[in-house]
Amino acid sequence: MEMNSNQEDERGASAIATVQPSKGPLHSDHRDQLNTQSFEKDAAAAIVPDHAVLLDKAEEYRVQRKIDRFLIPVMWFGYGLVYYDKAILGSAVLFGMTKDLQLSVIDRSTTPPTTSTERLSWATSMFYFGMLAGLYPLTFLLQRFNIGRVLGGVVILWGLVAMLTAAVTSWQGLFAQRFFLGFVESIIPTGFMCIVSGYYTQEEQALRQSWWLSSTGAWTMIGGALNYGFAQITGGSLKRWQYIYLMAGALTVAFGCVCFWIPNSAVDAWFLTEHERVVAVERLRKGQTGVRCQMLKREQLREAVLDVKIWLVAFMMAAAYTVNGAVSGFGPLIVSTFGYTTLESILLQFPLGALVFIFILLTGYLSSRFRNICLILLILCCFPVIAGCLMIWKSTWYHHAPTPVAGYTIIGFFGPVIFLIINIGMANVAGATKKSFTAAAIFVAYCVGNIVGPLLIKTQTLNRHYPELWLGIIICYCIVITLAIILYLHLRKGNKRRDGLPKDDAERDKLAFRDLTDKENMYFRYVL
Repeated sequence: MEMNSNQEDERGASAIATVQPSKGPLHSDHRDQLNTQSFEKDAAAAIVPDHAVLLDKAEEYRVQRKIDRFLIPVMWFGYGLVYYDKAILGSAVLFGMTKDLQLSVIDRSTTPPTTSTERLSWATSMFYFGMLAGLYPLTFLLQRFNIGRVLGGVVILWGLVAMLTAAVTSWQGLFAQRFFLGFVESIIPTGFMCIVSGYYTQEEQALRQSWWLSSTGAWTMIGGALNYGFAQITGGSLKRWQYIYLMAGALTVAFGCVCFWIPNSAVDAWFLTEHERVVAVERLRKGQTGVRCQMLKREQLREAVLDVKIWLVAFMMAAAYTVNGAVSGFGPLIVSTFGYTTLESILLQFPLGALVFIFILLTGYLSSRFRNICLILLILCCFPVIAGCLMIWKSTWYHHAPTPVAGYTIIGFFGPVIFLIINIGMANVAGATKKSFTAAAIFVAYCVGNIVGPLLIKTQTLNRHYPELWLGIIICYCIVITLAIILYLHLRKGNKRRDGLPKDDAERDKLAFRDLTDKENMYFRYVL
């Protein structure tokens, strides 16, 4: 799938030879050309010249912080809602949803009677089938049209679908609702990944991706607190799980209104002055990753499909996310089997959430502070997940047993593993269409992992501590470690090959905003 070095060098030389002069900085009489230009090439070409412009470090830092103050809180809250919306199913089943929607089936033909939660497993998985259906069309829709309008409209629709969960009366209806919920939610993670790659340098992306992804840990705790509050409801015409979904949907609709204010790119960011926009774009030149191009390019799609590193990242994501499919949908239910009450099971999600939150931020900081350690950190974070699975599987389960709870908590290291896979995937591609394809591919793999995870839980094997689940996760994380090593060697080889090519600073500056892919641009360097 990977091109050999001669083919790659030929493409790089061809790209350099076809560079055309830019029109220079944007003036008022050029503003009406901005949208047309951005469809054909990187939007940055409309406001910055072909040559590099020396920036004042203090001013660059000020602009960076201004971007942080607007984008990061929005993305943190938005992705937190995505995670909470998925995870509340685990709490809802403890509040009577399983009985109300016939999600469990008792087989009385056996002695003693056995209970199957296969319907609940499929309800969890249907969300990710919906995501699979929505990822590519919504991701490319987001690239082709105005980001704020597309995000705002789809997110409001997501909120309405979430609120309609309260009206579901059967397990068949829940399956349909979960599918459409996954379809509309698919726009958020890929959209945020592309936004970060269009506003920040390669060195800055790890920390910023960690900031919004850390909301998964924070919202595990926030959601646990909210669900604990709903558990106190004893009256009213609705069931407790119905109130949870009504609140989650209402918060999402409010967030959708905020999304209309997200600008297309730094080129037209309303919260920056005209001069600050030039600074925001120019600072990205060195990384060669580009800003934003709204034209879908077939040649970039073809290159992405044949790029071995995208497949390696996707397989890593699928393997790593099997644990989340079990934890987010079945976490409180699994903990309750250790002898804890419904409320105690919800509260015991707090330590796991705290660990996810802290270590995503810590690995994000370390990745931005030290060069080329992302894959090393990723491998190190896999080992606690494996250890946690073994602790749960092989320990003795008795009333309030501490060992399986401790094992369940340290499984939270899957959070930084997922973050590092996302960061490696997005920091190592260039070209707007290729970025969109990569973001969608990563979350297609995410869906596959989440579909497989719940199906590994067999209630009939409860007395043997769900051996298929824990053994399956252990095998998956051994696969992640192996693929991470292969990817490290592959990327390092690519950088060494490029380091041996002749360099021309003027040509490098011209290529920065031509919407070239990482393979077309020989000045692009991969992050390890």
